[in-house]
Amino acid sequence: MRLLVFSDVHANATALEAALRACAGRWERAVCLGDVVGYGPDPNEVIARVRPLVSAIVRGNHDKAASGVSDLGGFNPVARTALEWTRNQLLPENARYLQSLPVGPVEMDGIALVHGAVEDEDEYVFAADQALTGLLASRRPVTFFGHTHIQGGFSYDGARIEHVELSPKPGTHSAVVHLEAKTRYLLNPGSIGQPRDGDPRAAFAIADLEKRTVEFWRTPYDISAVQDRMERAGAPEALVLRLAFGR
Repeated sequence: MRLLVFSDVHANATALEAALRACAGRWERAVCLGDVVGYGPDPNEVIARVRPLVSAIVRGNHDKAASGVSDLGGFNPVARTALEWTRNQLLPENARYLQSLPVGPVEMDGIALVHGAVEDEDEYVFAADQALTGLLASRRPVTFFGHTHIQGGFSYDGARIEHVELSPKPGTHSAVVHLEAKTRYLLNPGSIGQPRDGDPRAAFAIADLEKRTVEFWRTPYDISAVQDRMERAGAPEALVLRLAFGR
């Protein structure tokens, strides 16, 4: 079974479509790790695309806030402005869809899906010491997470925890990680719509569970077109500019 694993689309329809075109025919089922909306200019369009696409999904913090499941108190002023705009744009049926999204972990096909940490959907996992708890707590040896917008992850072989190193060959679009037996993994496909690891290209992953590989992808998209729509929507300048820098 080949799974398309993606996260943090953040209402960026252009990036999502570019990612789907890039990997067309290479996956059988798709899963999403949350934050379908927030920041970007296309909340209804992205929900309409994601909803029939995925066989499993978990909610993100922006999904909760945009749909009224949670308040906006924990967000910085820039994110809060974007979420207020998103709330006003969401069609009622799309707001209800976001409200219905499940809390992670969601388990399927031998893997687990979460948005943030295994034990707390809103917690960011940046460092190895943060990852260890989730690596041990997850009921599946491979857990996919999002939230940080940083592609990569962590592995634990029972003796030491390590960063998963992504080393794409020059001129290629992807890096392959081979899953070792008796090793637990916490892996982040990166963000489709707003990467924050210094690479502005849309990020996602394709997991081949039979071959025990995870291929981490990057693909370019028309960032300026998204920025134009954001400007017309009145998005904060900082949100508009950061797309081009992957920050």
